[in-house]
Amino acid sequence: MLRYIMRRLGGAIPTLLLIITISFFMIRLAPGGPFARERKVPPEIEKLLMAKYNLDAPLYQQFWDYLWGLAHGDFGPSFKYKDYQVADLIAQGFPVSLQLGLMAILIALVVGISLGIIAAFRQNTAVDYTATGVSMIGLAVPNFVVAPVLTLVFGLTLSWLPVGGWGKPSNYVLPVVALSLAQIAIIARLTRASMIEVLNTNFVRTARAKGLPERITILRHTLRPAMLPVVSYLGPAIAGIITGSVVIEQIFGIPGIGRYFVQGSLNRDYTMVMGVTIFYGVLIIFCNLVADILYGLLDPKIRYD
Repeated sequence: MLRYIMRRLGGAIPTLLLIITISFFMIRLAPGGPFARERKVPPEIEKLLMAKYNLDAPLYQQFWDYLWGLAHGDFGPSFKYKDYQVADLIAQGFPVSLQLGLMAILIALVVGISLGIIAAFRQNTAVDYTATGVSMIGLAVPNFVVAPVLTLVFGLTLSWLPVGGWGKPSNYVLPVVALSLAQIAIIARLTRASMIEVLNTNFVRTARAKGLPERITILRHTLRPAMLPVVSYLGPAIAGIITGSVVIEQIFGIPGIGRYFVQGSLNRDYTMVMGVTIFYGVLIIFCNLVADILYGLLDPKIRYD
């Protein structure tokens, strides 16, 4: 197991280097710059700013300096948030994004697995068709459409919930629901398909033939193997739901790193965009690794030799 983990971590290094390289040059190909504003900065001041942030150096030199800083754990200073390092801003915003993402994935797991199990045991009935139809709606409608609709209905029209802010329990409802709907749909479909397959296996038939109660059959013999596809999906899903909160954070005014990323992109804050991109890349690689390890723990047939 340890050799497998070390091998995966070693393979992550070239992946991260490729992400850093592509992101570094793509952000600089975008029109405009960090100091290009509606109000033109005097040339002498702009020259001093470019020198301060090493933007007057050749591009290859900037890239090498940035890599050298990353090797020492330095993401650099933000161009727009004065007196702030990018690492400090990520440290401030990530707990909020993590809280939002974990609440959304927890709700998605509970609701999605429950719907999938019910649909599997009521296959080809009205309950199954209803659960499948709801899942299709969750997949078809993106969260940047769901979020404004929820805001309009429950925030502005009915005035039941606040449409922005963070910190109070009522602030969590709309963004968490908007973020979790698509994941509920995917997890429900995965659970249903896997549960139907496991229910038709020989060991489940044997358990039922022995006269075991249905509850024991499900908990001891069916649920664990049926969860393998869900666990495989959880790695990219957790990373995706945290990184996918970029739009949700912007719509609801949540102070997470997704909001910093959007503002950094609009303001051409090169270091801010790079820092969040690298952080997201590390997060996705880590979540995928954890999912692979859990998959092996659930399925004894999996070996990492």
